[in-house]
Amino acid sequence: MVSSAIKTVKWIAFVCPLLSFTIVNSQDNASKTSLQNKFIGFNNKKISTMGRVNLTDSCTEIYWNGSSVSINVSKTQTVSALISDERDNSYYYVIIDGQVNNALKVKFDKGKKVYHLASNLNKEKHKIELFKIGNTDFTTTRLFGFELDKNAMVLEADKKPKRKIEFYGNSITSGHGVDVPVDSADSGKPEFFNNYKTYGALTARHFDAQYHCIAKSGIGLTVSWFPEIMPEIFDRLNPKNPNSKWNFSKYQPDIVVVNLFQNDSWIVNQPEHLQFKARFGTVKPTEDFIIKAYADFIRSVRSKYPKAQIICSLGNMDITREGSKWPSYVEQAVRSLSDQKVVVHFFPYKNSNGHPKIKEQQMMADDLIAFIEKNKYWK
Repeated sequence: MVSSAIKTVKWIAFVCPLLSFTIVNSQDNASKTSLQNKFIGFNNKKISTMGRVNLTDSCTEIYWNGSSVSINVSKTQTVSALISDERDNSYYYVIIDGQVNNALKVKFDKGKKVYHLASNLNKEKHKIELFKIGNTDFTTTRLFGFELDKNAMVLEADKKPKRKIEFYGNSITSGHGVDVPVDSADSGKPEFFNNYKTYGALTARHFDAQYHCIAKSGIGLTVSWFPEIMPEIFDRLNPKNPNSKWNFSKYQPDIVVVNLFQNDSWIVNQPEHLQFKARFGTVKPTEDFIIKAYADFIRSVRSKYPKAQIICSLGNMDITREGSKWPSYVEQAVRSLSDQKVVVHFFPYKNSNGHPKIKEQQMMADDLIAFIEKNKYWK
């Protein structure tokens, strides 16, 4: 239990079997652990992470959507976490024992707080996973550790899957609007992001593969709705810090999926947009410029992953609708590389408003899974 000296200020109205979620006021008491509880620090070797997360001297920092932290425990009825977020409305899933259908969407807010994640667990082994479903670098989450019952045991982490996959993308890959209700208007509000239900995460789980997602809503390859473009951040550990570089030797994926250009396809036709002017001046980029930029980015990815199968994709929004020139740009770029392990695969145009929701993300996943299986990229 959380210390009785800490006052519960509100309950979040999400409940699933064996699981409840509480925000606990912690301005003065966040670092205090009850004598009846056991605190497991973030740097415990039995805590497992996935994605580009940063273990600092004081905490685990989580930036990219699709990143996760998990711990295996037994002999504890409750699990809490000491967490700090930079902003309100940072959304995660809490998943117990891999029960995806019972995943609980939780909201972390600004400040350092104790979050009560699980209650009424039996004394057997349980896996508690925190999965970032919100947009990349909307906020940085800092995990300081987990609080368990006094006699709890922390068990060895599960062995990570042998297969590895990585995705580079924009809002489609990030999960913008996935949880927007059917027949409702598209929305980029934080509560409607859900990376866990994107085609990338679904594909990774289908193949029982490790999953890294390097995606951000609004990003492009030659121009974005904001200053950074993917070639400038793809090699970062912290996407907001140009000096924070990722060590690519830590994760060598078998398959890399690149799904970019959706945002470029709009901004290149908006000469008055600030980022158009910053990137191109007053002249719209030529087709040759676009093709070369794509080829150069794939070369950069290849330089980091010399053995990976690279799938260059587009869609499923209007970039793949009939008459779009962008698929041909990608095809020409790929041909120019003369790399037998770089291929194209485009998702059919969904022909509906807004970003892909749950069913459309599942259709994309089914399409990609079939493509991977057909070409036997994994035996």
